[in-house]
Amino acid sequence: MRLFSSFLLLLLCMLNTQAQNLKSGGKLKPEQANLDIRHYTLSLEVDPAQQTINGFTEIDVNVLQPTSSLLFDLWHGFTISNVLVNGKSQKFSHTENDLINITMPQQLAAGKVKVKISYGGKPGVAARPPWEGGFQWSTDGKGNPWIAVSNQGEGGKTLFPCKDHPSDEPNEGADMMITVPKGLVVTGPGLLKKVTTKKAKSTYHWKTNYTISNYCILFNIGNYKVAKRTYTTINGNKVPMEYYVLEENFNRAEKLLDLFEQSCRILEKYFGEYPWVKERIAATETPHLGMEHQTNIAYGNKYNYQQVGGKDFDWLLHHEFGHEWWANKVTNRDWAHMWIQEGICVFGDAMATRELDGEDAYRKRMQQTARSAQNRLPIVQGEEIDSDQVYQSDIYGKGAFFMHTLRYVMGDEIFFPTLKKLATDPQYTYDNTVTTTDVEQLFSKAHGVSLQPLFQLFLYTTNKLEVHVKQTGDNNYRVRLLNLDMALPMEIETDQGIQKVVVDKKGVEITSNSMIQVDPTVFYLKKVIIE
Repeated sequence: MRLFSSFLLLLLCMLNTQAQNLKSGGKLKPEQANLDIRHYTLSLEVDPAQQTINGFTEIDVNVLQPTSSLLFDLWHGFTISNVLVNGKSQKFSHTENDLINITMPQQLAAGKVKVKISYGGKPGVAARPPWEGGFQWSTDGKGNPWIAVSNQGEGGKTLFPCKDHPSDEPNEGADMMITVPKGLVVTGPGLLKKVTTKKAKSTYHWKTNYTISNYCILFNIGNYKVAKRTYTTINGNKVPMEYYVLEENFNRAEKLLDLFEQSCRILEKYFGEYPWVKERIAATETPHLGMEHQTNIAYGNKYNYQQVGGKDFDWLLHHEFGHEWWANKVTNRDWAHMWIQEGICVFGDAMATRELDGEDAYRKRMQQTARSAQNRLPIVQGEEIDSDQVYQSDIYGKGAFFMHTLRYVMGDEIFFPTLKKLATDPQYTYDNTVTTTDVEQLFSKAHGVSLQPLFQLFLYTTNKLEVHVKQTGDNNYRVRLLNLDMALPMEIETDQGIQKVVVDKKGVEITSNSMIQVDPTVFYLKKVIIE
């Protein structure tokens, strides 16, 4: 299980960031709650020699109620030169709290508004990308500029003016026009619409029409070549599959695309068709380890493949690609519910173990996951939580193990179709963000019995399931639950082998000539109290 142990060590670091002293989300400001973001357009020139960016961002927004004030987020290290609202220059302030407050002499009516903010400067440098995000100004093995942006914890405001909250994604997507020195290649989300070269500069126009998280609206720059093939999805759709790889590593590209296909087959089996069939499946080689950027994940695992079930497997590629379903398609409305996208994505990693190495290997992996649970803080600590506050390792491992518990409680015949419904139903995907309550109600309805007590115990507290065992006779034992008021299936190992019973607060009688063992295969995070 060294693969999973390494994975958890990585995840312990994720999002616990103080880079540029930034964080994303939290309590939504009233001025921003009044804004419904529809589209972002970024037009920026990147100067690798000076390590600067300059240009503008246009924000198409629906104003829900009349207002004379607009509020956006942008890192205070940038200098704003001009702000236009519907083509007219407006007064603004840009504070050290990374807020742009635009004040207008007359009230804006509710409806469509276009805001153009011109800005530039030296962006914040990532202290330890991708965990402490920002810009990474690097070079490849041949000395060419190699530039990456990562900002999940810090938010899109490290790159462009935005409403930096997970509850509001641009429903009509984003356009990016990024200008670089001629010879360099820019990769971004969606489809490459056009490359324009004039004199010593090239401008790459990337466009996505899908809803997209702020932290996925970014780019990578390098001396890239692209390896391509066509992938046929589980529903029969043909989708371009691309890998933008450093020229020096181009001989490795076909192997990585093979593993890309392998992971996509597994993920589609459990979670439904690849979410972005109208655009592409892609990865870009980066100088940092990797991130889940929509339609163009960042990959920097240096081709360190593992053997799982006798087959080559790249855990980083699979995990970041799994976020196309969990984070990019199914998105938490508030960082407080981040376990949904991170925990279920890690459960998807365990499904790869199941597919490549069998059910026993999957169960051993989940047993190791259970042993790694910290239980220092609840997975869900409340509402309106920012990205720094929510982060802890348990949103990954314990979140994944909770899905393992749900699978056991519900049974495969109900659990797996319900999980796929969460990943495919329009109620929970694309424009519609989710919370833990949404997930609980979906699974409870499918189960036919409320699972709310189970969700409450394992997600909203640090308590383990308490199971009381009392010997009532020479060969008799009574097993009951102490801190959960619902009936649960449970395995009990006796001298005759493992039997499956239903246990509740009233208890169940077990006969065995030897001491019984509760939940030997480990489907629950539990504390067994023997009297």
